Amino acid sequence: MGFYRDTGVVLRLQKLGEADRIVTVLTHRHGKVRAVAKGVRRTSSRFGARLEPFGHVDLQLHTGRSLDIVTQVQTIDAFGGDLTGDYPRYTAGCALLETADRLTSEEGEPARELFLLLVGALRGLAGGTRDPYLVLDAFLLRAMVIAGWAPAITECARCGTEGAPYHRRFSVPAGGAVCEPCRPSGAVVPSEPTWRLLEALRDGDWATAEGTDGAARRDTAGLVAAHLQWHLERTLRSLPLVDRRGGVPRVDLAAGTGLEVDEPSDGPPRAGEPAEGAPRRAVPTDGPLRSERVAR
Repeated sequence: MGFYRDTGVVLRLQKLGEADRIVTVLTHRHGKVRAVAKGVRRTSSRFGARLEPFGHVDLQLHTGRSLDIVTQVQTIDAFGGDLTGDYPRYTAGCALLETADRLTSEEGEPARELFLLLVGALRGLAGGTRDPYLVLDAFLLRAMVIAGWAPAITECARCGTEGAPYHRRFSVPAGGAVCEPCRPSGAVVPSEPTWRLLEALRDGDWATAEGTDGAARRDTAGLVAAHLQWHLERTLRSLPLVDRRGGVPRVDLAAGTGLEVDEPSDGPPRAGEPAEGAPRRAVPTDGPLRSERVAR
């Protein structure tokens, strides 16, 4: 039992009793922490307004038996004030928080890289200088790199062969780009600008990313969202709410539509591919990415 101090970003809140809340915070040194903030729902609370989603705060906590207790809070950055008045940026920010929450399932496990990535993404959204959808997709890609789920972009996900500069096809179940000999059924064929945008967002090349058109951004958003949710094995509730304006429609992964799935070819399935008749997981996306059928 004792006190400790850390900085963190408030991810979500839950009501507890008549006046308390359970606060979920992604911290710099202690990973995800769930703590009780007592009395914060009262109008007389000393720090209730500081413990809101998007808040970048300095916390002092007291170690408890099951949940820690928040004893002091100081605001470092109030990102929520800049986001709540702008619906596109607000919805993109909600997707950032939910993704960070899902990727840190174990409480108390260090998540320093993800924390720094989240703070940088929220600062980019609140600053208003970057396209919020590019910020969101860049965060999702880099978060998957940290989690070990990064999609292959310049090399084949199965055999490692380098593209020239890219392979033609992308398969979410296979892990990203695939060459001709390794391509599974259901692989889609993104355009070259989509490949360039995927690489630029992963590497932080904002000059290239901001020079892409709406079609490439739409297809990239669909591929990134589908790849992330395949590995999470669950949908993110906030992604369908992201309002992608400027000719780039939102990624509505709950609509039940998905990519056309190739018919299985004769012979044994490739490694990592379900056998004929086995259930397949849908590979949802948004946009007219083309899939090719494999001849029987």
